[in-house]
Amino acid sequence: MSPPSVKRMEEGRAEPVQSDQYGYEEPKTVEGEMEEHTTTKRGLSSRQLQLIAIGGCIGTGLFVGAGSTLTMVGPAPLLMGYIVMSSIVWFVMNTLGEMTTYLPISGISVPYLIGRFTEPTIGFAAGYNYWYSFAMLLATEVTASGMIIEYWNPPVSVGVWIAIVLITILILNIIAVSWYGEAEFWFATLKILAIIGLIILGVVLFFGGGPNHDRLGFRYWQEPGAFNPYLVAGNTGKFLGFWTALIKSGFSFIFSPELITTAAGEVEAPRRNIPKATKRFIYRVFAFYILGSLVIGVTVAYDDPDLNAGVASGGSGAGASPFVIAIQNAGIGGLNHVVNAAILISAWSSGNAWCYAGSRTLYSLAGQGQAPRIFLRCNRNGVPYFAVIATWMIGLLSFLNLSSSGETVFYWFTNITTVGGFINWVLIGIAYLRFRKALKFHGMLDMLPFKTPFQPWGSYYVILVVTILTLTNGYAVFFPGSFTATDFLVSYIVIAIFACLYVGHKIWYRTPWMTKVSEIDLFSGKEEIDRLCENDFERQPRNWLERVWWWIA
Repeated sequence: MSPPSVKRMEEGRAEPVQSDQYGYEEPKTVEGEMEEHTTTKRGLSSRQLQLIAIGGCIGTGLFVGAGSTLTMVGPAPLLMGYIVMSSIVWFVMNTLGEMTTYLPISGISVPYLIGRFTEPTIGFAAGYNYWYSFAMLLATEVTASGMIIEYWNPPVSVGVWIAIVLITILILNIIAVSWYGEAEFWFATLKILAIIGLIILGVVLFFGGGPNHDRLGFRYWQEPGAFNPYLVAGNTGKFLGFWTALIKSGFSFIFSPELITTAAGEVEAPRRNIPKATKRFIYRVFAFYILGSLVIGVTVAYDDPDLNAGVASGGSGAGASPFVIAIQNAGIGGLNHVVNAAILISAWSSGNAWCYAGSRTLYSLAGQGQAPRIFLRCNRNGVPYFAVIATWMIGLLSFLNLSSSGETVFYWFTNITTVGGFINWVLIGIAYLRFRKALKFHGMLDMLPFKTPFQPWGSYYVILVVTILTLTNGYAVFFPGSFTATDFLVSYIVIAIFACLYVGHKIWYRTPWMTKVSEIDLFSGKEEIDRLCENDFERQPRNWLERVWWWIA
């Protein structure tokens, strides 16, 4: 039997259906015990989805994390790492965009698509990998918020500020999805303005427009150099520097493409807005990350003593941000506090997005019978509040920042979530290939409502490169004198957890190794979506003002 989809009645409530032989169960309303709403609502507008898609991508990974990568490997590997990772993210975004536009049903999630187009056990393991990764990303960003606030040496304990950040995130996520969407819209707008401003400032400093009129050009690419050989000298060290930068750039991008799929069941006009968000996503990522990493490399030397001191101290707030170091070196006073505030907003916004994504993943798992059904309960605004609370509670781990091990915990979280994201990107590629095979089997490949270029070759590229990244992400621990049990576990424990989830579910439910292509379910829920979106088209803009708004919204 094929994995079921989440069917919806015309009034927007889920209809009762039977669970299948693999333990999957669809959202339903049960008289008495589950009298409350169990379906979400489409409360996200086009402009909110656009900013959610790009906003989740801009976090502390770019504002602060790029500084540690720069000191480690130099500006050229930093730029190359972001370019290659951007290409990977583009293909991941495209594959998700195609599958999600085809079936933007209520309760959809990336693990649901993976399970539906591969087999239930892979969907189960991917689902929990996503959920605990999203929850730990929430804790990571809140932990970063505490470190950022410490930059100002506040008179009260940082624990008070962590509590304020956590409570705000809970309020924005638990009342109504429109509250989350509107907050994320403005958070993301401020982040985008901040990174655009920093890129412009970098260009000005490049040409000598700063207070000291020192024209930087590509000075730091010549001295101390474009490459800082990593682990070994020579060309081998340069290549290892690039590979390290590619791995570390993953944290900046990880799980960001999935946000559009996560929001698909709650967005208005999904077959119009999802392709729009998908196509525009990569332009903005390329602009912010590639230009941002280039600006970092030309305005700060990788051996800058202030940058090295900031990274060595754990990177509290703007202290390890290469943007701030560039501002200070140029003699611009006061701007460091503005940038620190922008970094704080960035971390706060990303934590908000991960709480939303984690709660909807848990809601989707419950809808498939893979998590307790209590996580299906929604309030009158369509918010699965028990799923929100369960995900939010993992964020309480951020209070570990109050101890001396806070920075160590932050390091653990970033590495664990990066590897978890790599595993899931490989599974997305596999699911997409099987989705295409099923469409071809039924003669429906030309009927896709949204198609992207270079497929299926883009998916093969993602599977190959990201698999290698996953297996080699901890390669440095195997160099002589570098091995520690902590670093080894950080690099590879997620692979072990995923394997345990997969093997345990496979043994318990005795599911097939892979659903036959002829039995992949392409149709459940599609009729309802076709009816919902039959008049879902967009009038083309008639003048330049409408074209500008069309691109923004």
